Amino acid sequence: MDALDLLLNRVSVTRLVEPAPTAAQLELMFRAALRAPDHGQLRPWRFLTIEGEARVRLGELLAEALRRRQPDASDEVLHKPRKMPLRAPMLVAVIARPVLHPKVPEAEQVLAAGCAAHGLLLAAHAQGLGAVWRTGEFAYDRHVTEGLGLEASEQLLGFIYLGTPEGGLRKPPVLEPKDFVGQWSGQIG
Repeated sequence: MDALDLLLNRVSVTRLVEPAPTAAQLELMFRAALRAPDHGQLRPWRFLTIEGEARVRLGELLAEALRRRQPDASDEVLHKPRKMPLRAPMLVAVIARPVLHPKVPEAEQVLAAGCAAHGLLLAAHAQGLGAVWRTGEFAYDRHVTEGLGLEASEQLLGFIYLGTPEGGLRKPPVLEPKDFVGQWSGQIG
């Protein structure tokens, strides 16, 4: 796939079915992720793959996190988070792990981890796979992050759901750069 075609046409795919990425496809996705811009070459990220029965256990972890926040939640309400990880045959948890550094602030390191996630998404699309990056309330829930084994200094940036697109890919909307780009005149204030 041509690089510009990839950049201009990647879309999030929410309807994902088996098969999950192969080991070789996943290896390429992680290799692409590791090429993210990274001031100081700190590699301030890591990933967790979640597939098979681990998706069910993740659903239980999400439901427990919700139950902790809403002790009176009905079984029906708790059913939704249990199903969430089952929307794709594989998930990748994207974790920012910033380190103290005199020249690279934490925010820059978190952005680098986000770029790594974007590289993974692009590599999935380039291989004909479907992918969507999801966050939501559970990505910021301490019970969930502890259950996934994150250290207190780490941040869960979300889950990338991976699989085979069900049906065709949608066309991305046409956006006009002029709506997002301005020019600074050099005038201060």
